[in-house]
Amino acid sequence: MKITIVHQAVPADAPTDERDVLDQADAIRDALTSRGHTVSLLPCTADLGNIRRKLEIQKPDCVFNLVETLDNSGSLIHLAPAIWEAAGILFTGSSSEALYLTTHKLLAKERMAAAGLPTPEWVTAEEPDNVQRSTLDTQRSPRSADWIVKSVWEHASIGLGDTSVLRGVTASEAAAHTPAGSFAERFIDGREFNLALLAGPDGPEVLPPAEIVFNNFPADKPCIVGYAAKWDEASFEYAHTVRRFVDPADDRELAEELHRLALRCWELFRLRGWARVDFRVDQTGHPWILEVNTNPCLSPDGGFAAALERAGIGYADAMERIVRATHSGWRASPRDVPSGERASPRAAITFRHEVTPADVEAIREVTAATGYFHDHEIPVATELVEERLAKGAASGYEFVIAECGGQVIGYTSFGPVPCTESSFDWYWLAVRPDFQGLGIGKQLLQHVLNRSKAMGGSQLFCETSARPQYATTRAFYERMGFTLCEVLEDFYAPGDGRATYCKRLTTAHLD
Repeated sequence: MKITIVHQAVPADAPTDERDVLDQADAIRDALTSRGHTVSLLPCTADLGNIRRKLEIQKPDCVFNLVETLDNSGSLIHLAPAIWEAAGILFTGSSSEALYLTTHKLLAKERMAAAGLPTPEWVTAEEPDNVQRSTLDTQRSPRSADWIVKSVWEHASIGLGDTSVLRGVTASEAAAHTPAGSFAERFIDGREFNLALLAGPDGPEVLPPAEIVFNNFPADKPCIVGYAAKWDEASFEYAHTVRRFVDPADDRELAEELHRLALRCWELFRLRGWARVDFRVDQTGHPWILEVNTNPCLSPDGGFAAALERAGIGYADAMERIVRATHSGWRASPRDVPSGERASPRAAITFRHEVTPADVEAIREVTAATGYFHDHEIPVATELVEERLAKGAASGYEFVIAECGGQVIGYTSFGPVPCTESSFDWYWLAVRPDFQGLGIGKQLLQHVLNRSKAMGGSQLFCETSARPQYATTRAFYERMGFTLCEVLEDFYAPGDGRATYCKRLTTAHLD
């Protein structure tokens, strides 16, 4: 695939936070090149017409969007993607609308509050007596409270430091100390977490939650991730602000709630590709959403890469997933359309149980398009098709193929377990990203359940990795009525166990 990484132009004398995008671009280029793609870099200026013309000449299959600012302003982050959308140029990550709504922190908070998501109350200088709050924030803050002043537009903690925290003031007093382009948010004194999300075949995958630990901060020093903590390597904050990953044994309920809220943010803003949601958790254990970052840093030494490593996802694999999801049809993705506006193609989708020679390549393409399977796994999927074509039912492999407009959009495979009387194995399930979210996976599984039962099956088994990376897959099995039977530690590799699930094939389970 031909890919152009577009990033904002960076002056030679730019500060560290601005130069970071160059490190991201280099790392992503190397990662995608290692996967066989042809990759080039293109700096982007405010002359968006010129950038559009260059892309039309280059004709990339996909633009990897790393444009974080234009003319050194985060408020223009959505303009380049808006131009690409108008020109029909595919690009990674979220839409221009999602970028605008999440980068403008007040609009993001308003939308979260309206949706009933917990976000700290806030006030602006323009309306000092009008404190805004989430519908879940039923208890008003005391007359005097702690507030933190933030920029409406800028990310990367630009302008955020100790003096940003106002101690023991009223909302109107906080508003009076809020300059133009900023707002005051109630300061949540507690723990800080962030959750990274990555596009996956069954929807977004929430990576292991990371906690920001403030080591040995003096009692009078605000525990915040300010500009110094992120970018000034000589500062106290940089040395004493560290990341650790949550131990489920200690924080299982909290981790599950953060996971749920992160997914709600993804759905609410209709995000794509990758994102990060930042939280504070108050002294009572209640989580509050601080902001949603639709293009978090992808540097190999950054937090997103650390979460990938923790989840057992290779950096190059993650970049490939981001690109694959985009190239498979982000414009038509049902996840990007409100449910009330979604055109349902169900009437045009058909299912068949016999394979044809053309299915070998079609299934290879569908499996690869998900971006979820490793390169060495994809040939295994096609080998099963070839085995079925060569031996028929004697191969032991059965298939269900989903088609729309004569094109294969998904498939699944299953078959009887050798040397058993009535046990069946469910092997593969893959749906093209632009048809995910329409219940096609569930329909394919229903065909498997019905056919296995008709063939004399009494129970259906499936297996997957026990690594955190596959949490969404295991959750899907459980939603479909499968029960976890066993976990064999280190089955696939050291630290990579096998989780086996089973579903009884009773009549009540079938349509």
